[in-house]
Amino acid sequence: MGAYKTDGFVSYDLAKWVAGLRFEDLSPAAVHAAKLFWYDSVGCALGGARTEDAEILLAHHKAMHGDSGGPATCFVSGYKTNPVDAAFLNSHMIRAMDFNDIYWKADPSHPSDILGAPLACCEALGLGGKDLILATIVAYEIEQRLVEIGRPGVREYGWHHATLTGFAAPFSAGKALGLTEAQLVNAAGICASRTGSLGAVTAGKLTMMKNTVDPWCARMGVESAMLAQRGFSGPEHIFDGKEGLFHVFGHSVCQGEACAFDADGLTKDLPTKPGDHYRILDCGMKSFPIEALSHAPLSAMMKIVKDHSLEPGSVNEIKVEVIARAADILGDPHKYRPTSRETADHSLPYSLAVGLVDGMVTPDQFRDERVQDPALIPIMDKVKVVANEEFEARFPEFQPSRVTITLADGSSHVQQVDVPKGDARDPMTADEIKVKFDALGRPAIGQDGCDKAGELIMKIDDEADLGRFFGLVTA
Repeated sequence: MGAYKTDGFVSYDLAKWVAGLRFEDLSPAAVHAAKLFWYDSVGCALGGARTEDAEILLAHHKAMHGDSGGPATCFVSGYKTNPVDAAFLNSHMIRAMDFNDIYWKADPSHPSDILGAPLACCEALGLGGKDLILATIVAYEIEQRLVEIGRPGVREYGWHHATLTGFAAPFSAGKALGLTEAQLVNAAGICASRTGSLGAVTAGKLTMMKNTVDPWCARMGVESAMLAQRGFSGPEHIFDGKEGLFHVFGHSVCQGEACAFDADGLTKDLPTKPGDHYRILDCGMKSFPIEALSHAPLSAMMKIVKDHSLEPGSVNEIKVEVIARAADILGDPHKYRPTSRETADHSLPYSLAVGLVDGMVTPDQFRDERVQDPALIPIMDKVKVVANEEFEARFPEFQPSRVTITLADGSSHVQQVDVPKGDARDPMTADEIKVKFDALGRPAIGQDGCDKAGELIMKIDDEADLGRFFGLVTA
């Protein structure tokens, strides 16, 4: 504990890989996956644009900068601004509904939270779809590796995973901007120096900051990359040097063990040719607009209800067995009385209660009037969230959840789900993503717009620039 490097910093190894990667080096499967994640992410953004927090942020930026224009465009509104602000606003819209992608290992992550960064950079420079896909795959590769290497993850001792996003975002933005290896090292040092995020944003009563910390890292990734391009410097030792990430968190202790990082795991076998494995293929998507660890128990409950045609009035208790961190995040006292969308979509009692009563869990179930419906309180109180120690050994490879519904007549039904729909082992197809995209996008751009936007996204590597893309995702 406390050891650190004095030379040979890992930021140089990452920068060398990022600077050298070409579109021709990508596997066809990785390119296809990048298109699917853009399809899913843009749908989330079209829906996220209608949230109150997105409207507040857009109004704030307009008040700050006026309508003077800029080289980067915001989803739906078409607001033109600088790449830094556009990266933030678009990344936030992707994240706003907590409906975007998920990759959970030692820490959770939503790599698409970063995507506003390379998008803004590519548009500002007049780059096309191939450049966007390349920077996208850089974002996923580094972000996913970062959340694999914690021993344990930073979430376990009170930090939010956006802390790690601050190390990934500048590489993605920097790839789009064409930074040199030295500039990429500086960009990472600049960005990660100031993007540490406390876990309070997802603990207890949740606020609008829950969906904002990662997009803020995307914003900082763009600004840091632009500053590095001008010659501004940042610490090269931000990962593994004195008082860098590994050194600082090496002083922490979790459950009696010193915390650490698997430094080799960050750079081992980085993909460099079409036959290599790219991490983006391991990332999952969400079929429900709720926190990732809620998906398996909600799927289990909905299967019981469907298979046995259960009515809410016949249910006496819903026992939910999950891993300890899921019980902590999703079943604390605040989650039994949510008053906002941000808390409700991180609440197992709410998600299961509204799913039982409404027969579905869609963005409509998280409107304020539904979240604050007092009729749901007695149903939420029937949900008992229990940590199952036996499940711990199977996580994160699996997300085991067991639901037992006990009826008023004393009978019970049990269902266990280990891999939720949308996981890379049970992925959403393009057709399934279209259903999600259309439901989220129709109010903003209409069905015809959804059809055309979806077709373009799935062929975005053919686009010489992003003009047609933004034309289709603007109301």
